[in-house]
Amino acid sequence: MKIEKSFYALALGLLLAPIPACAADVVVTVANNSNVQRQELVEIPIKDVYAKLGIGDGEKFIVRNSLGQQVAYQITYDGKLLIDASVRPKGSAAYTIQKGQPKEMKTYVCGKQYPERVDDIAWENDRTAYRVYGPALQRTGEQAFGIDVWVKNTPDLEVEKRYVTELSNHPKIEELKKAGKTAEALEMEQETTYHFDHGYGLDCYKVGPTLGCGTPALMNGGELVMPYCYKTYKILDNGPLRFTVQLDYNPFKIENDANVVEHRIISCDKGSNFNKLTVWYEGLTKPCDMAAGVVIHSEDTQSVFYGDNYVLYADPTDNPTKQNFQIYVGVLFPNGVKATKSMMYDNPTNGNAGHAVGLITYQPNEKYTYYFGSAWSKNDVRTLDEWKLRAEGTLNALHSPLKVTVK
Repeated sequence: MKIEKSFYALALGLLLAPIPACAADVVVTVANNSNVQRQELVEIPIKDVYAKLGIGDGEKFIVRNSLGQQVAYQITYDGKLLIDASVRPKGSAAYTIQKGQPKEMKTYVCGKQYPERVDDIAWENDRTAYRVYGPALQRTGEQAFGIDVWVKNTPDLEVEKRYVTELSNHPKIEELKKAGKTAEALEMEQETTYHFDHGYGLDCYKVGPTLGCGTPALMNGGELVMPYCYKTYKILDNGPLRFTVQLDYNPFKIENDANVVEHRIISCDKGSNFNKLTVWYEGLTKPCDMAAGVVIHSEDTQSVFYGDNYVLYADPTDNPTKQNFQIYVGVLFPNGVKATKSMMYDNPTNGNAGHAVGLITYQPNEKYTYYFGSAWSKNDVRTLDEWKLRAEGTLNALHSPLKVTVK
């Protein structure tokens, strides 16, 4: 019996022992100098990895954790290797990179354009989903300026399923209505629409002619110059760990500058409640005030929180009394702002009471980066106080990045 126990103890020790790296392997060490657990993507220049492994650009390799398990990774459009790192407070984690054919990776983040739904571009990660509106919608004359939020309570990718279920049933619903079968049409609509929660989330965030969740806008005479729908797009990264899209907009006039063009690059990472947005404007000849923020709806103008470098809001949804939950939205400004404030309308329309924004002075040709995001009270953030903690934790992480070394 003692021999048997010793054998199992030895086997367990070998299993849990760090996997020794081969001479040609690359070891990535991720150090966490903070007092909190960290779980986030780290970036490593991929050219350094190729050089140290002695392989050519695009050749396959495997990334393993300290237990020897393969972990997902991604090579980005701008030459970064992404690894999803988990590191204890004041601790470090090691990842070994070696030549070889990796197994199929699970996709946590993805997005695409939906021309069948007026050129929406929608993307999601394992926490939530977003969309921006495209040229086909703009041609209809509908005014939908800002970034939309689709809440989720599943880590699985399901946005495409929502579109397919919703759009494929529209003709059947119309046929039932034409046949006078109103009750059957209503039942099918309720069972298939993505505006109802069928157990994995829904679309119940109101955008319309507002900034929605996190849209940037230049200012003219103290007023927001609302952007409209994107003109062209390019998906730069599409999972498994990061989605990145570049959006370019139609020229517009501001003061004496008649051909100002806005550009955005938005990226969304696995596990994050926040998207990174970098915006720049061509055609500006002098500095201009710029705002980024979230719409405040008339049903709740009180659940707003203004920090020195963030704005947060508990959105009441498009039907507060029947939904009885909140969508938490916010914008973070890790590089600082002149002020955070409310910009309320004198005459609210269609339930839009104003905006909570951060203000900066935008310099011509500057690329300005901030973060916008969301959570849901029926999923991972239950209260506005928790949302505040999540936002402050994200800002702290941005200001104190994990330290990565490659050997």
